[in-house]
Amino acid sequence: MISRNKGILSLDFLVPSLGLVVAFIAVTLFYSLYVTPRSSEFMLRRNVLAAHGNTEILRERPFFVVIKDDEPRAEIIFCLWGLIVLTYKFVQVNRERSLFRHDFVKIQPGERIIPDDALDRYKELKSAVEREPRWQERLLPECMLAALHRFHATNSVQDAANAVRERAELAADQLDSTLSLVRYIAWAIPAIGFIGTVRGIGGALSFAELAIHGDISPVTQNLGLAFNSTFVGLALCIVLMYALHVVQSRQEAFIIETQTHCRDQLIDVMKVPSKDTAGNVYT
Repeated sequence: MISRNKGILSLDFLVPSLGLVVAFIAVTLFYSLYVTPRSSEFMLRRNVLAAHGNTEILRERPFFVVIKDDEPRAEIIFCLWGLIVLTYKFVQVNRERSLFRHDFVKIQPGERIIPDDALDRYKELKSAVEREPRWQERLLPECMLAALHRFHATNSVQDAANAVRERAELAADQLDSTLSLVRYIAWAIPAIGFIGTVRGIGGALSFAELAIHGDISPVTQNLGLAFNSTFVGLALCIVLMYALHVVQSRQEAFIIETQTHCRDQLIDVMKVPSKDTAGNVYT
């Protein structure tokens, strides 16, 4: 979640990169095995039946005909790419939330943490995190380590709480920045649809002279591309934006839960002994 490894071998780089490849291959196979053969067969059958006066088939619009062109194909690739990235982010958050079940700082009922004990607990927790790979670079242990270290250094419970909040806010900014690619994809999908609309209208206008002489089939085909591209792009954008909303809400809730957990399990049991009682802390 708060990984410092941003190289080309990190999951934060590999998942979006391989996600695009997987989306392209999956959609290409889907088109070559299903959409293109079915749409070609349907268009041929429609032209034959229309030539014999059957106009009912002209009203049929199967979904494989709506998405048969290049622009809808690109939109589907982009949408699948975005969903792959969002799925990875969703799994990441669930992995982080699973750490809430673990007691990192073992506090007995009625026990308090004083500044002199904070350093020992910090070293103990840091060693445990270093021994357990699945705890490394996770927000919850990072926040607890920061709170213990700050409490020992400043003898202030408020400073320890501020350390948790600072780490959580930094993680929230990092999480938000990782969704920038999905926001770009959500913008690009309708943009591709508008490109298809412009290309379709331009193609239809180039056949205007044929339409004047009675042959309107090229015009209708290009207008079909124009409207289908926009329709598919807007529909997929709605789906992707909803998935983005779900993941972003999950991430924001995780940040709040982390701060609440640290406050309940750690900050609230910290205490700075008064000078009168400092000599009796260990009695």
